[in-house]
Amino acid sequence: MATPGSVEEMRSRVVLGEFGVRHVHTTDFPGSYPGHADAWDPATFRQGFHVDVTNMDEGLLEFDLVGIDAAIANAFRRILLAEVPTMAVEKVFVYNNTSIVQDEILAHRLGLIPIQADPRLFEYRSQGDEEGTEIDTLQFQLKIKCSRNPRAAKESSDPNELYINHKVYSKHMTWVPLGNQADLFPDACFRPVHDDILIAQLRPGQEIDVLMHCVKGIGKDHAKFSPVATASYRLLPDITLLQPIEGEAAEKLKKCFSPGVIEIQDIKGKKVARVANARLDTFSREIFRHEELKNMVRLARVRNHYIFSVESTGILPPDVLVSEAIRVLMGKCQRFLDELDSVPTD
Repeated sequence: MATPGSVEEMRSRVVLGEFGVRHVHTTDFPGSYPGHADAWDPATFRQGFHVDVTNMDEGLLEFDLVGIDAAIANAFRRILLAEVPTMAVEKVFVYNNTSIVQDEILAHRLGLIPIQADPRLFEYRSQGDEEGTEIDTLQFQLKIKCSRNPRAAKESSDPNELYINHKVYSKHMTWVPLGNQADLFPDACFRPVHDDILIAQLRPGQEIDVLMHCVKGIGKDHAKFSPVATASYRLLPDITLLQPIEGEAAEKLKKCFSPGVIEIQDIKGKKVARVANARLDTFSREIFRHEELKNMVRLARVRNHYIFSVESTGILPPDVLVSEAIRVLMGKCQRFLDELDSVPTD
């Protein structure tokens, strides 16, 4: 435990005060503190670094990344947002569009629909290639026409009853194999991730007939290629009670934090507050509104403990996205080492 005011606190904690934040700068380099050998050592790093998965489901992954610097954690986050490739609609060929949605807006909406296709199966399209081939392009067609429902009641005013195909959804997009893709991917089911994305609304006689080309790209080029709805991290909260807090003060303290952070124990007939789960807190700093409590609690965050949250758009599972981000980061490191090796030395 980092004692308040100690060197260890300065080295390992970011402390939140009433009017500011202290110890925000990284100091883990030689010479920062007397008696501390902060030179980077591979063995020490391997001993202190670990990843703990705390929650994972179909679309969300939460894990703890412990023992790294903020620069590496942020690089990892940025790679997830902008450098893990996906497939998205890039070209829209409009053959007929009599809806009220302009061609440009329609193309933009189609581009933002996440496509369930593993980008690792495809190559990047060559610069200047307008046609596309089976190894770098997925083709989808959207062809739909609205008509009146002859069985609708005369007195009805509900569009869902009056019209057929009056709502154009992403489920109406169908995969059209290019070249020998039907043989290359016999078991594939390329389609939009969600079937219920509303693209446009039509009225009798209006129709949409478009052909779409999906290509491989990264979020750095356009947000539609980003594989995550969000990728974020926060430092692990560390809440320390500097003295016993009892009675009504304990109840008031509990209300200053998120549910589950502070619990009240009954010790010899007295209500005594204790920190149950600091991880749940959002650090609203409500405690500093109460003069009688603000000097009894220290709010801090563990400097090298990152709680990552990765929410996938559904194109790839979040655990696969994390693996691909690690692969991209390793590639960057290797390119840097190759560049160093290529520098002539005297």
